[in-house]
Formats: sequence, structure tokens, C-alpha cells
Amino acid sequence: MQVYSIPISRPLKRAITGCWDAVLLGASLVFAYGLSGAAFFQQEQKTLIFLSVALILSLLAFIRVGLYRVLVLYMGLQSSLLIAQCVTIATFILAVAYSLSSAQGEARLAILPIFWMLALLLMGGSRLLGKLLIISLIQNFRPKEPVIIYGAGSSGMQLLAALQSGDQYLPVAFVDDGHKLLGSTVHGVRVYGPNSLYELVEAFSVRQILLAIPSATHAERKEILNKLEHLPVHVKTVPDLFDMVSGKVGVDEIRDIDIEDLLGRDIVPPDPELLGACIKSRSVLVTGAAGSIGSELCRQILAIGPSRLVLLDSFEYGLYELEQELLTKLELMRLESSAGNSVTLHAALGSVGSESFVRDVMQRYKIETVYHVAAYKQVPMVENNIVEGVRNNIFGTLATAQAAQENGVKDFVFISTDKAVRPTNYMGATKRFTEQVLQALAQRGIETAAGVGDSDKAPTLFSMVRFGNVLGSSGSVVPLFRRQISMGGPVTVTHPEVTRYFMTVQEAAQLVIQAGSMATGGDVFVLDMHDPIRIVDLAKKMVHLMGYDVRDENSYRGDIAIEYTGLRPGEKLYEELLIGESVTGTDHPKIMRAEEETLSWQELKPLIDRLAQACESADSEEIRQVLLSAVAGFKPELDSEVQGRKQGSPEKSLEAALEEGATGAKVTALFGARAGKKK
Repeated sequence: MQVYSIPISRPLKRAITGCWDAVLLGASLVFAYGLSGAAFFQQEQKTLIFLSVALILSLLAFIRVGLYRVLVLYMGLQSSLLIAQCVTIATFILAVAYSLSSAQGEARLAILPIFWMLALLLMGGSRLLGKLLIISLIQNFRPKEPVIIYGAGSSGMQLLAALQSGDQYLPVAFVDDGHKLLGSTVHGVRVYGPNSLYELVEAFSVRQILLAIPSATHAERKEILNKLEHLPVHVKTVPDLFDMVSGKVGVDEIRDIDIEDLLGRDIVPPDPELLGACIKSRSVLVTGAAGSIGSELCRQILAIGPSRLVLLDSFEYGLYELEQELLTKLELMRLESSAGNSVTLHAALGSVGSESFVRDVMQRYKIETVYHVAAYKQVPMVENNIVEGVRNNIFGTLATAQAAQENGVKDFVFISTDKAVRPTNYMGATKRFTEQVLQALAQRGIETAAGVGDSDKAPTLFSMVRFGNVLGSSGSVVPLFRRQISMGGPVTVTHPEVTRYFMTVQEAAQLVIQAGSMATGGDVFVLDMHDPIRIVDLAKKMVHLMGYDVRDENSYRGDIAIEYTGLRPGEKLYEELLIGESVTGTDHPKIMRAEEETLSWQELKPLIDRLAQACESADSEEIRQVLLSAVAGFKPELDSEVQGRKQGSPEKSLEAALEEGATGAKVTALFGARAGKKK
């Protein structure tokens, strides 16, 4: 925050203020005599000398207590109390001067309280007037942008104080949903109800509304944003309540709204037992650790308290940055904990495609739990690099899984995707094939352990967690839309009917950890993604809440245009979460277990061998044939109906999409029904 000051030296300003206080103290004493019925200048010379010395000593006392270090522009309650303290000291010094002089006691008793009140009024009032004058001059020379603060709670009051002393925003009104403060005035700013928003925006020419409701749930914030969406304003927010309490950010650090507020989803508090079951005091490996999901998993795992956390990735700089971040976090944990923290952190640079490297990591660090995140996830990239996609996604996972089995890893959690369900692209097909590989390995491990009869050698528990798009991850549409809007558009959407499931990276990581703790071997867990969202609706909401209008066939005078670029190769209109219809509940309301048909290891082994040979010879057609035979519903080429959708035929696309999205609707309904039963 910029500090404004009159352009003269501080000693000179203090001298001027001291002289002014001397005048005010003298005037207060003269008026006190007059109001008490006595004449000041008719007093004896000795009394006048004593009173003059008392005033000089009072000024020296003011300097001593720090009155002249206070900046008039930034005076507050503490400064007012300091002035009262100084006036009290001056009154006490005058009382001593009277006792040493020959002044009559009756006059002294009448004059001193009057002097105290007059001096407090003149010194405090003159400073208040000076502050108002300086603020007025600043506003005249540096006009502020009028804003409305939504939320008249404690955060709103703190924000108001911060903005009033700043140079960027001028709060002109409070808006609050409660009824207690409606019509009242706080620090010169009146509190209105939400129904007055449109009139306030018009009356004060407001272009920004600041949300000061950090304790509100996402559902409550979404409801408020729906009210603000159609106003011609840019909606911003103050930081999260936890971040403010922890001191990470200040209340005046205003930022754009989070996309989580548009979704309106509230995270279910995690179950501590499920969180710690596979992590607490264990040696944990996270592959693909430098990615958005992998790095968030590492942060949450570190907080739970493993004995060792190993970060594995082939992206050197990303791995280095994550290691430095976690080392700093680990040091803070050790400082905050009186008992200290025994977690050790290791970074392993390499690819999961290297069997010897992965095996060495498992052996060296005695890994007990693996979270396998490493994969190529960008659909267009894998579509154009099929061989590398298969090598990394299928054979990288196979090498990691077999190394886990060989080294007695207890739990192996694989991060899958909704694109693995009836995939139309190679990325989704490789993910579904990998799911089947892990399920086959799990079944073979269980059968082997049962045949050996060795109860001390439990098989590795393989599980898969399937969910949709993660907000804020690499390739997410949200930062792309925000960047496009900031640049003036256009905002690019592939198709008017395309929809996607969304989840925050924090919620996804929490649910992945909890799902892995419920594994029995070969489980496919499906996360509750709530209802899918149309991408074009998301884009329009972001345009409106950033203070712009959408320019389309209905509004040619809008600010930001939305352009449809056509579906990319392998892209579907609607994503799904289930292959079959069989799904059962778990101990967590947001996690369900899918029961799906799969292939045995005997059936998969020849297909894996064929894929290995195809990768060796870079034979994409052979890879296509193998995936077609192994992955149910795989359609690598867009049929004529999808081609029609790509060219922009909403009538055709909607009918086909409803058919494609039937299973997605089914799982959403099942989650809703199960939540209703729990209530």
C-alpha cells in the first residue's frame, strides 16, 4: 500500500504540529478560565509563569510518548487514545503547576476539567479535520474506482478499512443477505439488500463487486454468483478464510473468483482413518509426482505422515520445484511439532518405462504404497503419438505394477480417467487396457497366494480410481478461458453441446487416497463428479463475472465472442464414468465401486506381447487392432454421426450424446440416491 505524505521533511512537520499543539493548549487554558468565570491575563505573574512552563513540559511529554510519530492520514482508534493520554498528562502537569503557584484552589478545581475537555476536543478535532482534508485532496488528485462490497461481516469491515486507506478502490455501498444491518451505515458506507444491486450499480457507475464472504460454502457462493452474473460488473473476491487466519494473505488481496465457486460443490470432510490407512508410517511412492494431480497427492501425503515419501518423475525441473516446495513444508512441520517429524523425502528422476529403474527405486526405498499417476493424458497428443502413448501408459504401468509385486508392495493405486469408458481416443483406450491389466494381475496374485498357502506373503492390492476433469490441472479449460477473456476474446469452445465432469485437484487427491484404503484387490472406484457441465455455459459465466457481455447472434454489441472450433480427433461430446450398470457403495458417500467385466491374465498376455512387438516396429495399425479386440466400445475413428457433430449439427449431436451419456447420468443418480438414504 502506498503511503501518502506532504512533501516536506518529517522534523519540520513535527515542529509545525508541536507549535500548533502549543497554540491549542494555550487557547484551551484561556477558554477554560473564561468558562469558569475567571480572567486568565488577570492572574498573578508567578501563576502565569508556572502555567507557561507547564505547557512547555506538556509538549516535551507529548514528544516522549510518541504523539508526533503518528501520521495524521492513518490515524485510528489507537491514535485517538494516545491523544487522550497526552491531554491527561498535560492536565496533570497543570495541576502540579497550580499547586506550586499561589492560584486559588476553587479556581483550580473548576478550570482543570474544562481544560481537559477543551484540549481533547481541539487537538483531536483538528487532527480529524486534517485527515478528512488530506483524504479529500487525494481523492481529487487520484480518483478511486467505485466498488460494492458484498458481505457486511467482519471480513467486509476489514476490507472496507483497507480500501479506504488505499488508493485504488472507493467502497460506495455494502450489500448483505442478512436483515440485521440493512439500512444502517458503517464507517460512512450504507448497507443494502441484494434487491438494490442493479440500482446501486447504475447510480454509482460501479464496474466491480468484491465478495467478502470467505466463510460461505461453495453452494452459497454459487447462489450469490448467480445473482451477480447478469450485472455488467467484474466480480472479485477476498481470499479464503483459512488463508487469512493462517497469515498467508491479507484481506485486501483481491483476486478473481475461483472456478470452484461456479461449480457450487462443497468438499466432504475426509475420513482420517481412510486417509492414513495406506500412508501413515509407510514408505510411499508417487509416480508422475511433478504433475498437477501428482504434486497435490504429494502435499496431502506429506501432511498425513509417511515414514518416507519418494517423488518419481522424468520432468527434471518440475521434480526439482516440487522437491524444494515439500522440503520447505517439511521444515515448517518440524518447527511446529515439538516432537519433530521423521518423514524423509527423496526425488527419483527417471521414467516408469524403465523396468530396471523402477525396480531399483522399489528396492532401495522399501516401498509399501504406490500411487501411480504417471501417464500421457492430453488426448490430441496421444492421438498423434500412439506408439509412445502405449509405451508410457500401458507398459510403464505394467513395469511399475510388476516391480511392486516383486518387491512386496502392499497397495498400488492407479489413477484412471472417465475417458477410459467406451473410449473414442487412444489415450482413453490405453487407460482402459491398463485397468484390465491391473485387474488381471490382482486376480493372478490372489490365486497365487491362495495356492501357495503362505499367509505371510499377502498379494499386492491393486485398485483403480476413475474420475473426470480436474480444475487447474495442465490443459484445463479454465485458465485458457480466463486468458482469452483478458485478451479480449474470442473464447474458443469445441462444440455447443460438449459437456464435462469437473472436480478440484484437492478433492480429487483426497478421494484417491481414501479410495485406495478401501481396496480388496482389482477394485475400480468411481468418484462422485456431480452433474456434468456444458463447457459453453462455463465460458459464458466466466465472461459475465469478469464484467463483459457475450457477443453472439442475439447480441452483436457484446464484448467477448465465443467461437466453436469443432471436436478434436478422439473427443466425445459427453464423458461417462461406468462401463456397465453394476455399481455398489463404499464406506465413503463420494466413492462407489464399479463391477465390470474384464479379461484374465491368460487372455491378456498374448495381447500384451502383440502390443510390445507393435511398439518395437512402430506399427500403429497393429496397436489399433489389439486395442479394438481388448477394449469394449473402443471407436478410434469418428463415425459419420460424430462427423456431423463436429461440423456443428446440434440436433444430431444432442440425440447421440444423450445415448452416450446415459451411463453417466446413471452413476450421478446412484450417488444422489445413496446420499438420500444416508440422510
